[in-house]
Amino acid sequence: MAGRLASALCLLALLVTSISVAGERLPPNVAAVLERRDLPASSLSLYVERLSTGERVLEWNARTPRNPASVMKLVTTLAALDMLGTTYTWKTEVYLRGEVEEETLDGDLLLKGYGDPFLVAERFWQIVRAIRRAGIRHITGDLLLDDSWFDVSNYDPGAFDNEPLRAYNVAPNALMVNFKALRYLFEPDLAASRVSVSLYPEELENLQVVNRLSLDDRRCAGYQRGITITANQTVDEVIFSGAFPSACGTYSLYRSALGHNEFAYGMFRTMWRELGGRLDGGWKNVVFEGGDEPLMSFDSLPLSDVIAQINKHSNNVMARQLLLTLAAEKYGPPGTVENGRRAIDEWIDERELGIDSLVIDNGAGLSRDARISARDVGRLLRYAFESPFMPEYLASLSVAGRDGTLARRMAGVAFTGRAHMKTGSLDDVSAIAGYLQARSGERYVVVALQNHPGVHRGPGEEVHHALLRWVYGL
Repeated sequence: MAGRLASALCLLALLVTSISVAGERLPPNVAAVLERRDLPASSLSLYVERLSTGERVLEWNARTPRNPASVMKLVTTLAALDMLGTTYTWKTEVYLRGEVEEETLDGDLLLKGYGDPFLVAERFWQIVRAIRRAGIRHITGDLLLDDSWFDVSNYDPGAFDNEPLRAYNVAPNALMVNFKALRYLFEPDLAASRVSVSLYPEELENLQVVNRLSLDDRRCAGYQRGITITANQTVDEVIFSGAFPSACGTYSLYRSALGHNEFAYGMFRTMWRELGGRLDGGWKNVVFEGGDEPLMSFDSLPLSDVIAQINKHSNNVMARQLLLTLAAEKYGPPGTVENGRRAIDEWIDERELGIDSLVIDNGAGLSRDARISARDVGRLLRYAFESPFMPEYLASLSVAGRDGTLARRMAGVAFTGRAHMKTGSLDDVSAIAGYLQARSGERYVVVALQNHPGVHRGPGEEVHHALLRWVYGL
């Protein structure tokens, strides 16, 4: 009894006085989470600023550079809005390399990409359909593909975590169709004692799917539901094996397939056939020097919509496309990662933002080398809030308990609907940053970056909740 009383008194003392180092002080409820989870206070960086006055309400290890995980997307999307403008669009051009007579193109059809980050299947189908409606049914030559606007040489999709088929590891590409990924749907057929596998949005003609799955009577649980995925070197054959629980309903996985050019060709050929078209040839990668007028040019969604996809859903591939776009627009094609970093560094200097801790790497945060301090994230968030594109930037962030990566995490809490945040999570990294409207009506910039073994498995989120609850009560 005496021991429990002593422990309770110690915890009370902690809550009253909180942790304090070098004049900085942690909110008591945040300190309590660290104590309960046995997390060192040195692993955490916090920054809170009242936007109406510029008062720095809280700084805790705020100048320490840390891995921010996907919070890094805040930097890339902010720089893009400022440098390109909210209405910036990408284009995809269609050229005829031959003559058309009686619905037959005697020659090749060329597609040239300029880095559209959101050329998903539904939008690509609009391009294919428009070509068909232009009076072309039969193409005697090849599909020519020009993705030279970006240079992404020597990219290894398995380098980050040895998961080369994961959709988040797809390389950027100037003619990227549907993120070079497919949704595989698995459904048990109890009557036939088998598992059916279907693909969305299309079953590509140049992709072979081998189904070796069997059913078993396990409960519906487990990593990937017992499905093992293997592929050959060119990823034009994907094999599914293992035992799928019969208790499961329809289950889905997103995985990449083929190379970028092969994927674009496969998608085009399948859609073209479905529209009654005929393509005699195969595909070739080319660099088109231009000079001719395109048959048609298709605009992407505006940048303001694209950054909402990047930030709300933490899309790594789209963030990488954005970094290369900044490079190509500022220094000319081909856009490279190195020039993308350079463009953002120069933007920071030109705007005199005083950011000195930034190591942006690929612009997406899917990196072990990326770094930034909590204070510098806070400075960027303040700059965005005072900018003319503040509404678009704010709207791109997940709303607590409402959508994006926070749809479930922060539902039913006091600040549900009052926080616009970007989350970040990697192994041993947990981060969150954005804006919170407190109970008083005041708005605050809030940043939390934490790097420590195991923090991504749940303790980091507890820290976020504790910090936001504290700020909400200010």
